[in-house]
Amino acid sequence: MIGSARAAAFVLLVACGPTSKNHGDDDTGVDAQQQACSPGATQACYTGAAGTQNVGPCVGGSQTCDASGYWGPCVGEVVPKGEVCGNTLDDNCNGTVDEDNDADGDGFRTCGGDCCDATTDGCGDPQLVNPGAFEAPGNMVDDDCDGTVDNTVAASCDNGMTSNSNNAMDYAKAMELCQTATTQDTKWGVISARFILPSGSGTPNANQRSIRPSFGGTTVKGGSSFAVLSTGHAAAMSQANPSYAAFQGGSVIGASSTMPSDWLAANNNNLPNAPGCPEPNGGTTAYDPIMLELKIRTPTNAKSFKLATNFFSAEYPEWVCSAFNDFFVVLLDSAWNGTPANPADKNLATYTSPNNQKYPVGVNLAYGNTGLFTVCKNGQTGCATTSGAVPGNITTCMGTGELANTGFDVTNPSPQFTNDPGYCGTNNQAGGGTGWLVTSGNVKGGEIITLRIAIWDTSDGYYDSVSLIDNFEWSVDASTPGTVIF
Repeated sequence: MIGSARAAAFVLLVACGPTSKNHGDDDTGVDAQQQACSPGATQACYTGAAGTQNVGPCVGGSQTCDASGYWGPCVGEVVPKGEVCGNTLDDNCNGTVDEDNDADGDGFRTCGGDCCDATTDGCGDPQLVNPGAFEAPGNMVDDDCDGTVDNTVAASCDNGMTSNSNNAMDYAKAMELCQTATTQDTKWGVISARFILPSGSGTPNANQRSIRPSFGGTTVKGGSSFAVLSTGHAAAMSQANPSYAAFQGGSVIGASSTMPSDWLAANNNNLPNAPGCPEPNGGTTAYDPIMLELKIRTPTNAKSFKLATNFFSAEYPEWVCSAFNDFFVVLLDSAWNGTPANPADKNLATYTSPNNQKYPVGVNLAYGNTGLFTVCKNGQTGCATTSGAVPGNITTCMGTGELANTGFDVTNPSPQFTNDPGYCGTNNQAGGGTGWLVTSGNVKGGEIITLRIAIWDTSDGYYDSVSLIDNFEWSVDASTPGTVIF
């Protein structure tokens, strides 16, 4: 559509605490290691649960008072652990050999690998400890029952990945979703991955996705790479497979699609809008769209997740706060019914200001000095006034280093269309970005969620945008759903 700018939208839809061990406590509940003592003295000790000493293999040990005058570790003791079925031992020291129970009701039996079925097995909340949990760091509990305490999985599954991989599962790995699962097993992990259009079917253009270790001056937040989705080519200058193509102006390279129907319906079939900016136009057609759909079983001990996101757009600065605003939305479907609640329209990629104004994450974060659009040059925005943009001025840009060699750093770009100023005076680069943001949402432990990550243009397919996605992490605590600065 000559004489207009476009708006891109990035969508993420998701269909969806451990406790500490009792360390150093003897049968009286007193922490012996914290008691003052005479250096060199020794005493009997036992740190297992009351009533388990001298039951089965569980026996006490001894501890020595160290030079600082405090009791050292209990040496030689054997404390309860999860029942190992078939070894004819009473591993959990409860008086029964090789029992197959699910006393905590978490769906995992002792003979199925549940290493903590009761508090006497050495954990504070047995329902959160089983083979379906994720290893929460630093809590001194073997949350996932793999035999090792606090051995969080290293973010190494995205080393040496092919930049233009056509395997959608690789893009999950690029954001540190390293573990896979099936619909039949009970562990957490990514069950399936595919690239589709936001309508739920169709095939996106392969140039719109890539896996990169960097994007210009932007580097990874976790592991060795991140996923890149774009309404144009998913490449910075000098990058290949796919190759770079200018973002300013852009081009129509993909099939059009309807936007996700559930998100639209929740917003009364109107695209969400930044406060004080014109209504988006162009209907509900997504141009140049690409969607990554992931089905994931959540860990049994997870209550939330977060991921790092970064949004760049050639709509900055001239089309900021116009009817062609770019969107970055994260939509979550989950069975979570706790507090805080997930947004009614499922959009986690929304910034809520201190005065409770809501901004869809995208180029319009540059309007009103929200502080979430920081990779840019300060100065005039919305200078495409003949096309309805609202003039503004941004002062929260922190620098343009991350734009280096992306193509968004091109200075004094030529106008592409009628009524297109090309840039805004001294604010003369081809684009800008948010910098790394954190997007969070709440989930129910053990459910299967569907995560749809998409980006598209609205109104037409010109002026391209890019989203980087990285560093997915689970948490045992509920989050405040939404998006904030990293």
